[in-house]
Amino acid sequence: MKRRLTLAAAAVLAVAAPVLMFMRPASAAVGLHVSGRNIVEANGQTFVMRGVSHEHTWFTNQTSAFANIKSLGANAVRVVLSGGRWTADTASDVANVVSLCKQNRLICVLEDHDTTGYGEDGAAYTLDQAVNYWISLKSVLTGQENYIVINIGNEPIGNNNPSQWTSATTAAIQKMRANGFEHLLMVDAPNWGQDWQFVMRDNAQTVLNADSQHNTVLSIHMYDVFNTASSITSYLDTFQNNGWPLVIGEFGWQATASNVDDQTVMAQAVSRGIGYLGWSWAGNNDPVLDMVTNWDPEQLTTWGQRIFNGANGIKANAKEASIYRGTSPPPSSPSPTPTRTPTNPPPSSPPPSSPPPTTNPPTGGTGACTATYSIIGQWPGGFQGEVKVTAGNAAIRGWTAAWTFANGQAVTQSWNATVTASGSQVTARNVSYNGNLGAGASTTFGFLASSNGTNTVPTVSCAAS
Repeated sequence: MKRRLTLAAAAVLAVAAPVLMFMRPASAAVGLHVSGRNIVEANGQTFVMRGVSHEHTWFTNQTSAFANIKSLGANAVRVVLSGGRWTADTASDVANVVSLCKQNRLICVLEDHDTTGYGEDGAAYTLDQAVNYWISLKSVLTGQENYIVINIGNEPIGNNNPSQWTSATTAAIQKMRANGFEHLLMVDAPNWGQDWQFVMRDNAQTVLNADSQHNTVLSIHMYDVFNTASSITSYLDTFQNNGWPLVIGEFGWQATASNVDDQTVMAQAVSRGIGYLGWSWAGNNDPVLDMVTNWDPEQLTTWGQRIFNGANGIKANAKEASIYRGTSPPPSSPSPTPTRTPTNPPPSSPPPSSPPPTTNPPTGGTGACTATYSIIGQWPGGFQGEVKVTAGNAAIRGWTAAWTFANGQAVTQSWNATVTASGSQVTARNVSYNGNLGAGASTTFGFLASSNGTNTVPTVSCAAS
């Protein structure tokens, strides 16, 4: 259940946790590395990430995104890669990504998206599999320690058994070091990155101690669990008080009152000197998370305006990495690259970011369907729900699920379905990639919703087409 610890319990944890500062000796500095709470370059200059994520693995021809992101002031880009859950990004492709980052004077945070929601999403890879992917890329990553950060696995544990995160992350870090990686490593929290059960917070020291090079930074993803200033500041306080290196590796914006408080996220990051990387440049299933329309930097969305041009945004606060100073800047007007639509739309990242299948189910005739509603987690003022739709004895081409909330609940965000509401009545329809279901086959969609305490599980009807 998504419950906050009491202030008293949190205080005890904060006092009990050892306060250790991770100082990497200057003689051992290969490139970007951790010094205390900070990320610093090989020359000792502090580097604070101010950037965004780019969904490269689903839009590999959108190479102009790197120059466009730079043109709006970013000093870093977090690049979505896949080792095989989607079309694999090869060593040559990743080498080109690193080259594009360097050409555009951006620090490149490379992340493997295959691990998203492991333990809850059956298609997700383990962190160990992610490390194997990085090992396969080692030839193009070695020697780039000044320019890249390796984010081992995106949101590597879902909400089922998040306690496994500590041992899995420890093992992944140690395997990376045993295979000769000297890069700055970034590790995401469990609970789809949001750590609402505080597994990363309460085991941060153990994970940091696992790195023989003391060169790991922790990453929190802030979405609807962090919808108040107090929840954000309380979480960040613990890491600051313990001297633990932290970045806000993903966050969205407050499109509704129950969404993440992006203004506090950015203000706190700036005041504390910690990095942030917003999600995401373009290409989301839910376009409210796109920073630009049509991949065009001249068409900033509301979210794009806030993160690039706000008082605590990128343009006013990003400082270019010192390794690029004195080099020639990139062209001011990059040539556009035509967009492509992937075979299946990419996922949006807020938890749980259940992505589309890599292949579409077979098409068929029409038949009946059933729907099962589950509450995945709850916290004061909100909850996460999931609905499983199952085809009957015949294949279906589409489905519609419907229910009525009894206690004033309201859906604030959804994924893998188009959800609409009229008062308490909610209707969810399949999206393009999960409407065709073979006989007996299932798909799931999820949502976040507000609640006022009582949260009765409704009965869901299902109509097939």
